[in-house]
Amino acid sequence: MSCTEYLVTINIPPGLEEMMVDNLLMFEEDHGFSSFPVNAHHHINKGLSLAEQVTGRQKRIRFQMYVPVEELPRLLEQLRRDFSGSGIQYWVLPVIENGVI
Repeated sequence: MSCTEYLVTINIPPGLEEMMVDNLLMFEEDHGFSSFPVNAHHHINKGLSLAEQVTGRQKRIRFQMYVPVEELPRLLEQLRRDFSGSGIQYWVLPVIENGVI
């Protein structure tokens, strides 16, 4: 079974939320994407506020979207270009199956 699309997950600092929404809306016209607040837990304390260091939680906004295999390189290049050095974390997973029930 070959993968025809990927699930892309992106965690960003809350201050970049509107910029990311605008960026992804320009990229993704057909299927849309989801966003929701999450707490990130990481062993690197760089850039954390004192409260975040004490609680061990850093507020992030997570975006998830399905991306066709042929479009993934374009999305990643766009993110690297528009958000270089911003500390955005992302990962890409193959989609085995999806649908609506």
